[in-house]
Amino acid sequence: MALKSQTKAKKKYKKINSRVNHFGVWKGEKRGIYDRRNTLNDLTGKEWLPLTKSFWFSEKCAEDKFAFRHPAPFLINDIRKLIKLFTKKRGRVLDPFNGTGTTLVAAYLEKRKGVGIDLSEKYCQLAKKRLKQLGVKRGQRIIHGDSIKRLPKIKGLFDYCVTSPPYHNILRNNGNGLRHDNSQKRQGVEYYSESRVDLGNQKTYKNYLNLLSMVMGEVYKKLKKSKYCSIIISDFTVNKKETNAHGDIINLMKDLGFEFCGTVILIQNSKPLYPFGYPFSLVLNHSHQYILHFKKIIIYPEIEKNLINRPKTPPKTR
Repeated sequence: MALKSQTKAKKKYKKINSRVNHFGVWKGEKRGIYDRRNTLNDLTGKEWLPLTKSFWFSEKCAEDKFAFRHPAPFLINDIRKLIKLFTKKRGRVLDPFNGTGTTLVAAYLEKRKGVGIDLSEKYCQLAKKRLKQLGVKRGQRIIHGDSIKRLPKIKGLFDYCVTSPPYHNILRNNGNGLRHDNSQKRQGVEYYSESRVDLGNQKTYKNYLNLLSMVMGEVYKKLKKSKYCSIIISDFTVNKKETNAHGDIINLMKDLGFEFCGTVILIQNSKPLYPFGYPFSLVLNHSHQYILHFKKIIIYPEIEKNLINRPKTPPKTR
């Protein structure tokens, strides 16, 4: 009887001997033991554990250079870790604010299928060019348009959503995003578009949150049950005053029916520092972002009904 139970227990686990250089597993080490009961991802316990830290250091790679044509770029290795944590191979990944396509690049590298949506035709074209340079011919789809309208038309559901929405209208306040060179002057596009459904064009912070809620409401409906969504965001100023943006987004997502699963601090030591308030007052340099994790829990009929029936007309802008 004891021998039978031991044999049954062994079937739950699989020893993996391939050598990797990710997630705290040094090259030359064994990946560890994979638990066959793991329905979330393909990681062993040894690979999973470092990703449970409440802080990560952002990791650069050579391919990130292309993304700096966008004022608020993702770094590929950061997104690869998230995709590996929340999906299995051949899983389906969504980014409703696609930008230059970093999510799709990471999905391709991790053998997942990706769909990215963006309002800007310019960034859609850049994302296509980026994928072409990597030799990506299929598996990644770029859609130009409004996520609120385009998401309901996409067939099937997604295993994971990872995205970073625009930070209200800060690009219209002469911030102009990240610098392209090593100067201390911030450069980049003035703003994304003139569209009234662009989060960056909302006149008030309230309108910004309302429109973001509409987008993420559509994301909620396209996620499989018990799957995850990660939003990467930094706090920012509204009318020259600091706002608790990440806290407001947590509440917004909970109102949509998501369960809040925690925050990872993404430390970005390479960001330049600017003497914004010197020598008169304290104005912080935001040298980190928040990775906010959410889970689509059991569907509540009342919430689902409200999401389906909610108006899809965006708030008025400027």
